[in-house]
Amino acid sequence: MSNKETDFSRLELNLPNCLDNYRYFRSKLHRSTKMLVLVKANAYGHGAVEFALMMQNAGADYLAVALPVEGIELRQAGISLPILVLTAGTDFFDEIIDNHLEPGIPNMFTLKALVRVLQSRGIKGFPIHLKLDTGMHRLGFMTSELPDLMDYLEECQEVRIKSIYSHLCVAEDPEMDSFTLGQARLFERNAALIEDTIGYHPLYHLLNSAGIERFPQFQYDMVRLGVGIYGISALPGTRLKPVASLKVKILQIKELKPEDGAIGYGQHGLIASAGTRIATIPVGYADGIDRHLGCGRASFNLNGHRVPTIGNICMDMCMLDVTGVECGVGDTVTIFGEDPTVTEIADILGTIPYEIMTSVPRRIERVIVRR
Repeated sequence: MSNKETDFSRLELNLPNCLDNYRYFRSKLHRSTKMLVLVKANAYGHGAVEFALMMQNAGADYLAVALPVEGIELRQAGISLPILVLTAGTDFFDEIIDNHLEPGIPNMFTLKALVRVLQSRGIKGFPIHLKLDTGMHRLGFMTSELPDLMDYLEECQEVRIKSIYSHLCVAEDPEMDSFTLGQARLFERNAALIEDTIGYHPLYHLLNSAGIERFPQFQYDMVRLGVGIYGISALPGTRLKPVASLKVKILQIKELKPEDGAIGYGQHGLIASAGTRIATIPVGYADGIDRHLGCGRASFNLNGHRVPTIGNICMDMCMLDVTGVECGVGDTVTIFGEDPTVTEIADILGTIPYEIMTSVPRRIERVIVRR
């Protein structure tokens, strides 16, 4: 992790903004409610180890990742918080056990596969998290599957249920509130059935970021803070702040005249009759700058001015029309951050901010900005 101001291309992680976002969500919860922060997919593209360290220091109670390999990376980096593996699969239980990870269990097949491994190692009371399907229909125990689950748990000493959880799928949409309320009612009913069977109270958690903002009455014992911690809100006029800013430095500037031809692959970047000044920057579609942002569809921030792309986006570079903007080689261009926002870029592409953030590859260095 570097803190040099001269980094060639970098994704800056603004620690004060991150902590402000954390405090905002924390303010919506009871003091006793635990906070789980999702750092899957390289912390939504922000850098898993860096972000996990920030959340551990901020006071988070739990972390969650998608895959065992993500949890192992955090353990190897010294992260000590409990880590829920949401998509544990069935092939890496030994690694999960050895690295003190806690698997999410969505079905009987996975549960029995884990128990066989635990039995072979003589382990009892291993922490697991039961996933219930309350309407998203992706993973989780359906209501009809609960009798078999409860019968099995009555005799199973190898596992201890650390939590029971489900996932809201339309919590951000006011027009679907009746569906969300139905999910909460089904979750409460089915979780209570399991609790009655096992004879103790595991942690209940249902709310995602949108749920925390819009349905705090269902916070139960813990909430799962995902995209909200990174600055994306389900509410208009949000006070959340962007955490990540993708910044690069200009490689070269050229003054071009119409007789010089056109710009970039396919010669799609046309030069104005009065001439065009272009700047080349060292990011392209291999860095998450989607090709559909080329040919002027997007503009980035250079010295307080918005400058449009010109020509096609290349794999490792793209060109900007900087005509009339005072700038030089080495000046910084902000691809997204406070201006433009990641939401603006997502809207241009007809997608969601998640996709933009997770598209920034690991070859872009993550730099924590502490002020």
